[in-house]
Amino acid sequence: METTHSKAHLRAVVQQITNNTTSWIGHITGETKSRISGQTFTCPDDGDLDCIEVFSSHVTNDGPVDLSIYSFNPETKTWGALLGTSKVEFSSMNTGRWISFPLNGIRLQKGLAYGFRLKSEGGLVGVGEAAASVDQFLPNAVGQEWIANSENQSGNFYSYLSLAFKVDMRA
Repeated sequence: METTHSKAHLRAVVQQITNNTTSWIGHITGETKSRISGQTFTCPDDGDLDCIEVFSSHVTNDGPVDLSIYSFNPETKTWGALLGTSKVEFSSMNTGRWISFPLNGIRLQKGLAYGFRLKSEGGLVGVGEAAASVDQFLPNAVGQEWIANSENQSGNFYSYLSLAFKVDMRA
C-alpha cells in the first residue's frame, strides 16, 4: 500500500533543536520502572501533521520506541484525547540523528496545544534535550517537557527542559 501525501509544502512549524543534555526513555539496567518522556507545544498554524522528529543522542539498547500524540490543556496540565500513534525501531545506527515518527492524517489547529509522549518497553534511548535552570527558562521555549515512569504515569512538567524535536506539517 502506498502512502499519499498532500501536495502542500512540508515544513517544521514548531521546533526546538538545542541539545545540551539527554532525556532517557526505556528501561535502565538495575531499575524496576521504565522512563517515559514527552513534550507539549502550541501549534502556530492550521495544517496536516506529517511527522514528529526527535533527536536521538544515544541508543544503548536497540528496540521499538512508541510515540503517541494527544490534545493538551496547558492550563490544567492534562492530556486530552489520543490523536494518533507511531512506532519506530531504534538501533545504535540511529545515534546522533533526527528520527521521524510518521503521523499522517491528523489535522492540527492554530492556537491549540498538543503533546506527545515517548516510551520504549524493550529499548533504552537517549533523546536530545535542552536544559536551562529552575530560575532561567529556555529562551525559545515552545512548551514544557514531561517526565514520568511506568509506576507514576502522571509525571511532572518542566519549563526549563525541552526535548529536541520538530513538528512537521503540510500547511
